[in-house]
Amino acid sequence: MKKLLLLPIIVIIAVVIGFNSQSTNMDDDPNLDRIPSELLNAHQPDSELEDAVWTDEEGFDNYFLGIDFAEAHISMNPNDPKQMFVAFNTNGTHYTLNGIDWATNMPNFGTNIFGDPITAYDSLGRLYYENMSGAGGNITGTRIISSDDNAQTWRNPVNGNIGVDKNWMAADQTAGPYSNYVYSVFTAGGGSGNIVRSIDRGNSFNFVTSLSTQFLPGMMVAVGPNGATQGGTVYVVTNSGNSFAPNYTFYKSENGGTTFNYVSTQQFANYVGTNVNGRHSVENMRTRPYPYIAADNSYGPHRGRLYLIYASNNPPGNGNNPNIYCRYSDNQGATWSGEVLVNDNTPANSSIQFHPAMWCDKETGRLYVQWMDTRNTPTNDSAEIYASYSDNGGVNWATNQKVSNKKMKIECTSCGGGGTPRYQGDYNSVASNSITSIMAWADFRSNNFSSYVAYFPDYAMKISDSLLKVNDGQNANITVSVPAVKLYDKTVTFTGTVTNPPSSGNINITFPNGNTINSYPGQVTMNIAASGGVTPGSYTIHVEGRGPNGTPAHRRELNVLVNASLLSIQTNRGNLVTYTVNGNPYNSPQQIVFPDGANVTVETPLNVPQASNNYMFTQWSNGSTDTTLNFTINQNTDLTAHYKRQYLLLMNSSIGNTFGGDQYYDSNSQATFGVLSRIVSGNGLYSEFKGWIGGGPGSYSSPDSSGMDTVVTVTIKNPIVETARWYTIVGISNVGDEIPEKYDLSQNYPNPFNPVTNIRFDIMKEGNVKLSVYDITGKEVSVLTNEVLKPGSYEVGFDASHLSSGVYYYRIEAGEFVSVKRMVLLK
Repeated sequence: MKKLLLLPIIVIIAVVIGFNSQSTNMDDDPNLDRIPSELLNAHQPDSELEDAVWTDEEGFDNYFLGIDFAEAHISMNPNDPKQMFVAFNTNGTHYTLNGIDWATNMPNFGTNIFGDPITAYDSLGRLYYENMSGAGGNITGTRIISSDDNAQTWRNPVNGNIGVDKNWMAADQTAGPYSNYVYSVFTAGGGSGNIVRSIDRGNSFNFVTSLSTQFLPGMMVAVGPNGATQGGTVYVVTNSGNSFAPNYTFYKSENGGTTFNYVSTQQFANYVGTNVNGRHSVENMRTRPYPYIAADNSYGPHRGRLYLIYASNNPPGNGNNPNIYCRYSDNQGATWSGEVLVNDNTPANSSIQFHPAMWCDKETGRLYVQWMDTRNTPTNDSAEIYASYSDNGGVNWATNQKVSNKKMKIECTSCGGGGTPRYQGDYNSVASNSITSIMAWADFRSNNFSSYVAYFPDYAMKISDSLLKVNDGQNANITVSVPAVKLYDKTVTFTGTVTNPPSSGNINITFPNGNTINSYPGQVTMNIAASGGVTPGSYTIHVEGRGPNGTPAHRRELNVLVNASLLSIQTNRGNLVTYTVNGNPYNSPQQIVFPDGANVTVETPLNVPQASNNYMFTQWSNGSTDTTLNFTINQNTDLTAHYKRQYLLLMNSSIGNTFGGDQYYDSNSQATFGVLSRIVSGNGLYSEFKGWIGGGPGSYSSPDSSGMDTVVTVTIKNPIVETARWYTIVGISNVGDEIPEKYDLSQNYPNPFNPVTNIRFDIMKEGNVKLSVYDITGKEVSVLTNEVLKPGSYEVGFDASHLSSGVYYYRIEAGEFVSVKRMVLLK
């Protein structure tokens, strides 16, 4: 037998080597579903993020595990349904031991890995995790690693399959003759797909056969019974032909994977969305009608039934909308039922349903399916995760339920995927137990590849209080409720656990009327009692709800204050203001627990200058206008220091003759600023005010150079700068003692000039004299004098250094005398 297997192995290796020699072109090959190599090398998943729970208004949870790189595959320990493991590209792993808290422990495969993570548990609870591997940029096979403690520690990795793209794996979870066998399938290139198996619980994997009908990604494997023989049939489906009219070819093994026989070839699927560059695309997200298969291993009425789930357009053809379809076979894949529509939106082709995943529960035979669904988005560009199940062998499907609790835009340009259509993960996954399922998916709600899981069927959970004050010798009640369910019809049992028990005394938790709900909506009462001299402080109670086998599992947190009170303190200006509590500085919201009767001093500054802004204290939320508060705390107290924003009006002036500047004004208040005098003398010189130059939105700039706007009022909405323009008057002097016989305006000299010239004029009667300069447009640019002069001959200097070259006019007004002359400035 070993000699017979040698030749196929040599051929496979040769095909793999030849196939990978073209690796530079593989990223664009529509017949491969790899992560584009530039993204694989660039993306670093952040699975170390702390897990969190997104709870919607109804009380349903989505568990956020971290940020990975899409393609979720999840499995559940058949011996302990609270233990689960999920892996995302490329090696983003997460596990839970209690169905609520998730941790990560990414294994070292000992070589380069390329993603497409697949997971499985055997019947004894050993976990298997498979990932594509290779050298350089070439995928040559898979590596498989296992764990006996649910990913807390890892055994040594071993070589798995041989090939170039899209692996899948299944483990025999039955007690039959092939119990704990593990099977792996893999696209090998050149139109073939390889099958390997392990019969020693993952210590080694051996080649079984190569099937010649595997051209397109999507080779799948599943384990089912063969009559009374548990695990007696291993199914493999290959994917070949035209990508938009693929052939699903079914094979089976009835001897634990030793040999496989052809069963049938079917053509069921067509396009999924739109053909973009040879790929199926929905809103520029690449996708594919993978032939997902599962078999019913239960002892129910449909034991042995083989299921097929896929997405496909309806009506068939490029650019139409896809639905999710189920078919089933009762003769091991030889013939198949007609297609059964899974999604129940009306009409079915009005929205988009794609990207399905499936699982058949081995205890109940319930068939689960999840998918991406746009039914709540008229534009079909955003999706949510929906799910359903069938309890009668795929014939009828339960009312579809929304599993994710927030929409996501399908095309995620910031997630880190690439290509056209864009890589955003090629699959999600489902696992189950006899009570519920766990669904894992890549979620784009936060504009990244967030990793999420959620239970389905499921129940919402709420508690009436998150903070409770119970002094020693007292007790108090809260309500724990299930306000809604998503097809969940089992019991929910609640418990309460103090996570930080007191050093003295006792905190007792009871449910006076029982802790179980079996009809919905429903609620129970939880009583918290403190006795025996409980140490003053804050205590955290985890209130948990669990189904009959520990799943679905949810938690809410209750903080209990015993002989203590909580001071919640903050400002309305974030971290801009530093305040103190009993001398300790803080610049962010704080919740501080004090023993009842403690003296508390809080102090906040009167004002906080921040460059061009200032924050001025107005009052505390309790109405006090004192910046310092002293009080004895005996009850929970909320304090917020309120500050109003002020903006700086900065004044620039070469002459110290201004007012209203260099101070802060309340936002939206009126600010008045100006100059005290238009003409200022000093050091033998005269300076004349010529207007304002404003800086910043809402500032004031003078419309001309008359200098008449000596006082201005503006509304302050942000910091502004006002610069006063001053010009030095060259001088005005009386150049003759005789009284002129008539008014006269002489030609300036020199003319042309640069930049100073002199202008002479005669005044025969005492009175106001105004001498102004205008540009060629008639705009007044300077006032040389505007005052009462006695009779005489005068000369005034004009400095045009602030003006550009050109023709200017000067005009005198003295009583009824008006005269205009022309001058030329040449710079």
